[in-house]
Amino acid sequence: MTDSSSFISHLIELRSRLIRAVLGIVVAFLCLFPFANKLYTLLAQPLLAKLPAGGHLIATAVTTPFLVPLKVAFATAMLVSLPYTLTQIWGFVAPGLYAHEKRFVAPLVVISTLLFFVGMAFAYFVVFPVVF
Repeated sequence: MTDSSSFISHLIELRSRLIRAVLGIVVAFLCLFPFANKLYTLLAQPLLAKLPAGGHLIATAVTTPFLVPLKVAFATAMLVSLPYTLTQIWGFVAPGLYAHEKRFVAPLVVISTLLFFVGMAFAYFVVFPVVF
């Protein structure tokens, strides 16, 4: 096998992994799309709780009432599909690592993902109410 064919096979593998990751995000988005307004309401709850009585959120553009819940659903889909996306990245990177390097990756991925979600929860439950 020549160097160029090896390079091409790596690119083909990368493309297939990226397509799978994107399909995972799309499937999660399609599942969350019907709940886009509920997700938006849940996300805006800390702000709505701090508004004066009778206060409400306003749209600053014509497309805002449609696009903002859509963006929230897409961001949630990315977060929900994060484990699958990380699995696809790992499937591409793992063959190039030594065994002693692979040993450190699993705990690192689990802990960093857990800390990421804990940080999001901290921002939502502690920082948002204080800021608003």
